[in-house]
Amino acid sequence: MRIKRQKRIGQPLWLDLAIPVGGLLMAFLASGVFLVMMGVSPIEAYREMYYSAFGDSYGLSECMVKAIPLAMTAIALMLSFKMLIWNIGAEGQIFMGAIAATAAVRYFPVEGHWTMMTIMGISAIIAGGIWAAFAGYLRARWNVNEIITTLMMNYIAIHLMDYFVYGPWRDPSSLGFPMTAPFPETAKLVPIGWGRVHSGIFIALALILLAWWVFKMTRWGYEIRVIGENPKAATFAGIDYVKNVVVVMFISGAIAGLAGMSEVAGLQGRLQHGFSGGFGYTAIIVAWLSRLNPLAIAIVSFLMGGLLVGGESLQIVMGLPIASTLVVQGCILFFILAGEFFRRYRIVLVKEEI
Repeated sequence: MRIKRQKRIGQPLWLDLAIPVGGLLMAFLASGVFLVMMGVSPIEAYREMYYSAFGDSYGLSECMVKAIPLAMTAIALMLSFKMLIWNIGAEGQIFMGAIAATAAVRYFPVEGHWTMMTIMGISAIIAGGIWAAFAGYLRARWNVNEIITTLMMNYIAIHLMDYFVYGPWRDPSSLGFPMTAPFPETAKLVPIGWGRVHSGIFIALALILLAWWVFKMTRWGYEIRVIGENPKAATFAGIDYVKNVVVVMFISGAIAGLAGMSEVAGLQGRLQHGFSGGFGYTAIIVAWLSRLNPLAIAIVSFLMGGLLVGGESLQIVMGLPIASTLVVQGCILFFILAGEFFRRYRIVLVKEEI
């Protein structure tokens, strides 16, 4: 008797639902073991996380605050993942967008709110887009591994931001803290009156609907899906592979850059060290949990925002380190990716003939 894997011909609907749910349950079970090892009751920890995130209006607004950059970045990653281009550099593209938006505030200040926001948005789009398109061109033209290049470019972008906030852009009145001077009111996204939620939420919703429309209704969206399913067949069909990879990576980076602008203009009000909090990496989990579905990204981003808010509550109430939240996130990603194997293959026992 031996174990053999067989490729599934089709995936039933129940399997599409069971795998992510089962992956989440396994992730919380594994995280529970970790919490027990730290001397914390998993039930109490999960209860605290739930009520701090979803128990009142303030918790819900904080979930929404976290969901805004997550949704925007997950949409950015979804575009490249659909084409099987593994853009792991969203974190760096967020930083480049935030740097460019801050540069616009410093060097091109204008009085009008909408004019200032437009200049900041365009700057962030160009910076994030070019940052990602460079890796896309290397991938499409010379088959350079985009996972390595985008990941390494993250560190360049992060250190570049540190150079500015520790150096020439540091606010002299910040008492030595690595941050720029506060943005003027014209360079801030407007609060919508619910906690700290700002008007960046409308940008995120617009991007979700636009991405859904592109992939469902346009020929370009169809071409992206074809390239993702079979690049050689797409080339034989006359689809320009190099051009599409570079364009998709530019748009992917541009959206991530816009997320960086939204974060500094809507929440931080200035550029400062560690402003992102790893949204570029967490958005990878969001994109996979959503199965690259734009509408699902809206829901999963909100739930992941709840996980982040709950994790912060664990630090405050139970005194757990931030690593505890990262362990939960890592477990979720691990079990979701592991579940993809069972979605593609079935495990069967085969009798060996004697």
